[in-house]
Amino acid sequence: MQRSMRVYIETYGCALNRHDTLTMVHYLGKANHVLVKEPGGADAIIVNTCAVRLETEKKIIKRLDEIKRIAGNKLLVIAGCLAAARPYLLAKQYPGSVLVSPQNVHLINSALENRQHLLSGIKDRSVLPAIKEGEFVATLAVAEGCLSDCSFCITKIARRRVSSVKPRVVVESVKKLVSAGVKEIRLTAQDLGVYGVDLPGQPSLADLLRMILDKVKGDYMIRVGMASPEKVAEFLDDLIEIYQDPRVYKFFHLPVQSGDDRVLRLMNRKYTVDEYISLVKEIRKKVRRSFIATDIIVGHPGEDDEAFENTLRLVRELRFERVHIARYSFRPRTRAGKMKQIPEPVKKKRSSILSDLVRNIGEDRNSRYVGQTIRARPLEKSFKGGWITARMIDYTPVVIPERLVNGLMGRWLNVRVTGFSFFDLRGIPAQL
Repeated sequence: MQRSMRVYIETYGCALNRHDTLTMVHYLGKANHVLVKEPGGADAIIVNTCAVRLETEKKIIKRLDEIKRIAGNKLLVIAGCLAAARPYLLAKQYPGSVLVSPQNVHLINSALENRQHLLSGIKDRSVLPAIKEGEFVATLAVAEGCLSDCSFCITKIARRRVSSVKPRVVVESVKKLVSAGVKEIRLTAQDLGVYGVDLPGQPSLADLLRMILDKVKGDYMIRVGMASPEKVAEFLDDLIEIYQDPRVYKFFHLPVQSGDDRVLRLMNRKYTVDEYISLVKEIRKKVRRSFIATDIIVGHPGEDDEAFENTLRLVRELRFERVHIARYSFRPRTRAGKMKQIPEPVKKKRSSILSDLVRNIGEDRNSRYVGQTIRARPLEKSFKGGWITARMIDYTPVVIPERLVNGLMGRWLNVRVTGFSFFDLRGIPAQL
């Protein structure tokens, strides 16, 4: 029998990575391993990595160097996307470490015991641990992998195969979470739009949502994560119908990446700008108070001044509720990495221009709430100490002083909006 170990974990990257870490924590606990808060006090150190950006990779490598000095002869486990996408680099630079791909996080105890790389196979989809991230919030990674082949993406190498959790397994996990008092369930995947393509009968994301809402009663909200625009278009009518349910946040995360058709072709995206605009307008017409979040890459190889202006024009036209801006980052083993690169000063300038536009649109939108009383639900602590983040029905964040919500967490409140930023609202419970 394996002895109990003290384990330290660091996590980088997206919601999928955070869920993978929670999965490892779940299985470590079942084996009676104990989590510690500092690497110096650990028997084994796990770093769950991200590969999406060059800057992130450099940050992780620097941190791994620091940890290796701290760890000495302690076991170092490098998990996540970087372990899958860059295994030779990591094995050479950190001899004696154990590499664990995202598909093998459920076998973390085996990695600790046998000290062997786990880089092949697929994730166990027969179970979906019902893991809470806090008292009221949980994330369920219902699929990984995608069917796209974007020229800029290295994540497809790390999570290349579509692997979906069966609907009944997802439903059971949601039931357990709701029974445990969870009020917000975040469904996530590399691309929720391709959920179910690998399952018998090919149930869509809309089918999964319908099954959850039909079979799980209770006072909870579902937040749907990122989905590719071209896939959402295939079942949009069904999705719009489901979004009428009051238990679904009116939140859509539909990455456009560029507002220029030529750049979209270079990115190998499978839609045009006009098709994307049509999709968003259809949602806004039929889903009241819809919140559209998108991603835009600035400075992708081939983006000239005209293409960038087209992106600005798209943002002005659609006035997205949220825009995640990323300067293009060189990634090895990708087609975009072989293209002529745009100078960093150009990318930085364009990013600044777009950021200013997004900020102005956000401030204009959020300023209109000041003085109003809105409905929001406080669910988790803000990244700023002393504050709680509540969510409106469209998922707009409302930040409230923690001292004013004692005993009110998890409840729908009337909140008087007293201030704003481009990103969120500030308020106090209206009864105060």
